[in-house]
Amino acid sequence: MADQELDAKGLNCPLPILRAKKSITQMESGQVLHIEATDPGSVKDFDAFAKQTGNALQESREENGTFHFLIQKA
Repeated sequence: MADQELDAKGLNCPLPILRAKKSITQMESGQVLHIEATDPGSVKDFDAFAKQTGNALQESREENGTFHFLIQKA
């Protein structure tokens, strides 16, 4: 269950990452952000983003052309 939702569908790199970064900075430690994106490059981008920021990528999946990510703030 996510604490916050981010709709990044239709946005191309680097916008999904930039919007996620902005959302996460406003969240408290332990909260989870659910991101929906349509850019196929977002799969590698969010994996790298989580590693670089220390936040946990809890889930990365594709469903009917939409990519879903769950990131828990460190």
